[in-house]
Amino acid sequence: MQDKILNLKKKANWVRSQILEMIVSAGKGHIGGSLSCTDILVTLYYGGIFRYNPSDQNWSERDRFILSKGHSAAALYAILADLGYFNVSELKNYQKQGCILRGHPDRKIPGIEIDAGSLGHGLGIGTGLALSAKMDKKDFKIFTLLGDGECYEGSVWEAAMFAGRHHLNNLVAIIDRNGLCSTDFIRGHLDIEPFVEKWKAFGWDVAVVNGHSFEELLSVFDNFNKRKSDKPFVIIANTIKGKGISFMENNPDWHHGVPKGEQIEIARKELKNEII
Repeated sequence: MQDKILNLKKKANWVRSQILEMIVSAGKGHIGGSLSCTDILVTLYYGGIFRYNPSDQNWSERDRFILSKGHSAAALYAILADLGYFNVSELKNYQKQGCILRGHPDRKIPGIEIDAGSLGHGLGIGTGLALSAKMDKKDFKIFTLLGDGECYEGSVWEAAMFAGRHHLNNLVAIIDRNGLCSTDFIRGHLDIEPFVEKWKAFGWDVAVVNGHSFEELLSVFDNFNKRKSDKPFVIIANTIKGKGISFMENNPDWHHGVPKGEQIEIARKELKNEII
């Protein structure tokens, strides 16, 4: 297990380094939220949790992943490239003219299930996929990653209510709870508390984890795959926006931002030294 954890940490560090270089090269991008959800995505794709096949991207039995917080696409792109969905060299052209990798994901990109960007839509689409899987007696699962600021959207709670009512136990929502939205801390805007109790009231099973602990993430995903409940499942993953780069961590200025000059070298050095 310790070897597995170490490998996941190394992979997450590589993904964060790619995010940094992609956004520096493009001169634009949502870096803070990409860094906060990296460990979640790495656990899902490399931890033996998620069922996928890059050589057969339309495999009907694949699990479905929806990046509802589409602005954090840089993290997902790095992983999809590393897994062979498209050439890693594409990462160098991120958001440049003619590149398939745009600021938000769309279905023209191999490995992407839905067009994303406008927040509040992913859980509703995931709910529809989960219901259709039930109706077709398919056993694939649907994983949807949302931001906590995204949970201001009423459509999220409409989907949550529907999923609870229809006992969609093949659906998991993952909340990247970094405590920040685009301009400020969540607590400075609408109050989403009591957050755990809200999901329970809508008929969901709830788990709260450290979103940067691979041990906790592996355990909660494994429990989801093994559980007998008839309820949909939400994982509230407490994270740090800008994770891995000290001057970005928990800083509202780095929702969308590009490091420059000395900042770039500091960030590179910190990511290089993160895994010894």
